[in-house]
Amino acid sequence: MGNKKELRELSVVDVVKDIAKRLGVDYEEENNEVCVDIPEHIGTGNIKAIAFSHGMGMINLDMRLKEEVRFELNQSLVQPLEIIFNSESAFTHEFDGKGKIQEIRHLESAILSCNSRHGNVITLPANEPICFFNLEINRKRFEEKIESFLPDMNAELEALFRDVNGVNLFFYKGHYSLDIAKCIEESNECEHTGFTKSVFIEGKCYEILAHHLRQYLDDLTDPDKRKILRQATVEKIEAAAEIINSELEHMDNILALARRVGLNQNTLQSGFQHLFGLSVNQYIKNARLEMAKNLMETTGLNITEITYKIGINSRSYFSKLFKERYAMTPKQYLKKLSQPKNEPPQSA
Repeated sequence: MGNKKELRELSVVDVVKDIAKRLGVDYEEENNEVCVDIPEHIGTGNIKAIAFSHGMGMINLDMRLKEEVRFELNQSLVQPLEIIFNSESAFTHEFDGKGKIQEIRHLESAILSCNSRHGNVITLPANEPICFFNLEINRKRFEEKIESFLPDMNAELEALFRDVNGVNLFFYKGHYSLDIAKCIEESNECEHTGFTKSVFIEGKCYEILAHHLRQYLDDLTDPDKRKILRQATVEKIEAAAEIINSELEHMDNILALARRVGLNQNTLQSGFQHLFGLSVNQYIKNARLEMAKNLMETTGLNITEITYKIGINSRSYFSKLFKERYAMTPKQYLKKLSQPKNEPPQSA
């Protein structure tokens, strides 16, 4: 494969075919989809591409390389708009000749637009899992589809889509949303075939584009006022939930918990509401009651010991919460557990 590849083709399908040619391997093609398996001496994994109408295309890379590889994406005619969503190891992007290198990290997305003088250069690391989903839009062909919507767009986005010949350089990155992550997962797990598969994935690509345009506008607002939940934020919220479940006996306050996972308190609260339908305090209360019930069923601890074990300092308050949840006091529940189970009825 070498360390440097220059790709001049415009279509995503042609790009993947060109990669196959340079690797000296065959590719599989069906309708508007092409797939290349990475040969063993290069690494493992595959590259897939599907071309759609109006200049929209998708490339999906899922591989691990034995050597670092630098891709130069220098289309010679119309410069497409690229939107990349990275779900694994970081890789870098630069505009050839500009000298500024940008790292696109785990769960980050980037909008890229090169020009004829400064092409996109992507450098993929060696011995790391590489997995990213790339939407490519030929803006000249896409113009017909989007023309009537452009006047209502944010001025910067309108200028980006109206730059149909790719004259201006553009780079923007941020963490992509949970909705986008779900769409990519659904696209990758599609079990349809033929026309149905093509239509399904094309629909997902447009859904991803719509979500990403909304997210771009959301990114322009104050971080504390953003309404869209990022996938990276979801991982931090899940980490907070794991901390709660494992450290109930000495649970920090919400502000300290937010700081531990790298979020502000408002984002943590809204994230818990989005993922679990509960506030952080409600989640903590539920976790404590579930743990208390489990301790009663599996240990010989008394009620006072269980009360402190779940991080509550008042036995009466614990009894009140337990009764609200399970319609009986802890004492009544322990008594119920100690009663022998009824013998099954004897057969006649």
